Amino acid sequence: MLRSLLLAAAGSDRLARLAGSAPVGAKAARAFVAGRDADEALRTARPLVDDGLTLTVEHLSAETRSVEQAVAIRDEYRSLLARLKDAGLTPAAEVSVKLSALGQRLDEGLAREHAQAICAAAAEAGTTVTLDAEDHTLTDSTLEILAELRKDHPGTGAVLQAYLRRTEGDCRELATAGSRVRLCKGAYAEPESVAFQSALDIDKSFVRCLNVLMSGEGYPMVATHDPRLIAIAEDRARWFDRTAEQYEFQLLHGVRTEEQARLAAGGNIVRVYLPYGADWYGYLMRRIAERPRNVAVIGRAAVGR
Repeated sequence: MLRSLLLAAAGSDRLARLAGSAPVGAKAARAFVAGRDADEALRTARPLVDDGLTLTVEHLSAETRSVEQAVAIRDEYRSLLARLKDAGLTPAAEVSVKLSALGQRLDEGLAREHAQAICAAAAEAGTTVTLDAEDHTLTDSTLEILAELRKDHPGTGAVLQAYLRRTEGDCRELATAGSRVRLCKGAYAEPESVAFQSALDIDKSFVRCLNVLMSGEGYPMVATHDPRLIAIAEDRARWFDRTAEQYEFQLLHGVRTEEQARLAAGGNIVRVYLPYGADWYGYLMRRIAERPRNVAVIGRAAVGR
């Protein structure tokens, strides 16, 4: 029930406006968000890369409602990639992109063109792009655009959400040579008809999907903070004779930083999801819904501790 309420709140434009106007809200968001602009994101990125971590940087934005907004987001990413290159942060840093921010609901073709431009900029910067997952109504469109992008940019990554009932099948389709696939639990409010609802069922699905990806020829990117699932991923990697270079762990900026350090010290590739931007509210609420213990981290950030 609490998770459903939090996810509903994440989609409220009114609550987003209220949170955005409250200084304490922006201060709390700093626990998980690198900053409001690319300058702050780059300052946050540098010490993480220096510590041996890799990054995926995402510009947070509300769902695009106009062509002009989509163009602005495209240009933000192209500028970000050039700056990451100039700062010497690539290839350690890649970018994550939501196609809805590029106009996917307005015009799928437009979003594809913008994504192609971002992938080209990433190639020029010596890095790559991962297409982030959103609610289930966009899954087919996102995977279709992914297939188009991979014709010219085969390293483009996919994100699959274990709570969707379809995801085990999608894993089988994408567990191919050279295919980068981020597996996460999922953080949107979805109906029971398309998504598992209980934590246990979602975890079971995650493990089934993980088995498919680890046994395939692709490159699994295991995105979870759950210690049980991390341990299972380490076990499956050994079972399927994967070296440390053949998969990676992904964790959110500001969450379980001690685990990030432990995994990296053990020789694992650890990629930190590093978001930035003024539209942080929805992202923050989904992080609380995923892991209610994050409230304590947010509270400490809000009071400056």
